[in-house]
Amino acid sequence: MLFLHEHEQINDRQNSVSYKGNTDLSESKIEEKAFYQPGASSIEGMPTTLQFFHGHPRVMLRPHWHAQIEVNYIMRGHVHYRMGGHDLTLSAGQIGLFWGGQPHRMDESSRDSIYAGAHLPLVHFFRMRLPASVSAMLMGGATMLTSQTDAADRENFPRWFRYVTSGEEMKAQHAVEELLLRVERIFMEPYETISSDKMHASSTETGAPSPAVVKMCDFIAANFLEELDATDIAEAAKLHPKYAMNLFRKSTGMTLIKYLTLLRLSHAQAKLMNGRDSILQVAMDSGFGSVSAFNKAFRSTAGMPPSDFRRDTRAAAG
Repeated sequence: MLFLHEHEQINDRQNSVSYKGNTDLSESKIEEKAFYQPGASSIEGMPTTLQFFHGHPRVMLRPHWHAQIEVNYIMRGHVHYRMGGHDLTLSAGQIGLFWGGQPHRMDESSRDSIYAGAHLPLVHFFRMRLPASVSAMLMGGATMLTSQTDAADRENFPRWFRYVTSGEEMKAQHAVEELLLRVERIFMEPYETISSDKMHASSTETGAPSPAVVKMCDFIAANFLEELDATDIAEAAKLHPKYAMNLFRKSTGMTLIKYLTLLRLSHAQAKLMNGRDSILQVAMDSGFGSVSAFNKAFRSTAGMPPSDFRRDTRAAAG
């Protein structure tokens, strides 16, 4: 397992862990006008990296997206998100889970707010034992919310961050394993599913993740910037392409190609925000075979072409 500071580059995408955040929990002097600034080593730039965070949540100038499940534990204060289909307020003592692949924006963070958590790539997410319906609901844009937290969470989430930032591999591995167990426990207790039109009662049906889906996620994570298609991904899991596509869609609620494209778009998003490469270079470096394919995919997710996205992002940042 590889550990890194958030500004370092990595080559091993599949089993990497990183961290971000300000661990100063001082009651005063939390910066009022701090905005989230993505970069090449941020969650957008490294969409297959499991990243931990702990600190004051920064509001976002515009919606973003990333190919991980986001786990937010609010330790103090409150935050507000605008999701693709609903708004969400998380308050102290609550844990929220949502799929980062939907454009979302934290537009409010109380001055005293502190949160902790992680961004879980699907390669980790599908190793957990979760209710069979959870992944489909998350990928469909729902948020899972629980208030069943206690003093152990207030101790554990910061400790997991400290373990990952310690530089000690064994501690970091323990942090990852304990976090995944904690996420599993969310669905053993009362929780709510919040979507654009209604709030659902919790489900108790459980199901083991398919080893083949995990293999496909592993392969995509290691090779998403290369030239890939559904046949290549299916071969990695020793499956017929049609069966592989059906199995992946059933397990995740999206197609193989959509997930692959989302990883590439996440990577491209970070390069557009902070880099000076041409649109052509960003497209090629992000795994797209042509500018036209990149423009079509980007417009489908962001609602605008990449050139307009870059212009608007830089204008908003001042």
